[in-house]
Amino acid sequence: MDKPRVYVDFNEMLEPDLFLLSKDDLTVDSAGNEIALREGQSISVYSDDLNDQGKKDHLIAEGVVERNTTRMKWAAAVKWCCRIGKAGIQHESDIR
Repeated sequence: MDKPRVYVDFNEMLEPDLFLLSKDDLTVDSAGNEIALREGQSISVYSDDLNDQGKKDHLIAEGVVERNTTRMKWAAAVKWCCRIGKAGIQHESDIR
């Protein structure tokens, strides 16, 4: 990856551009660094994916941390979400 990123599951979508991020105030990025989450914080995220040849090609995005305000019971245990920016979610290979 181009830089350390926090793992998210892009299948855990609350809105078209809002994804679950963390149950806790601390999370760990892909380099093993602890990240203290706070409202309005810029964050780089990724999810595992493969290209057509079966090789690793992460999905990556830039976003902003938001407190989870959903009323959906399945997501209520999560404290923080990530709102993806205008560039959206891209394969890592598409931006190299």
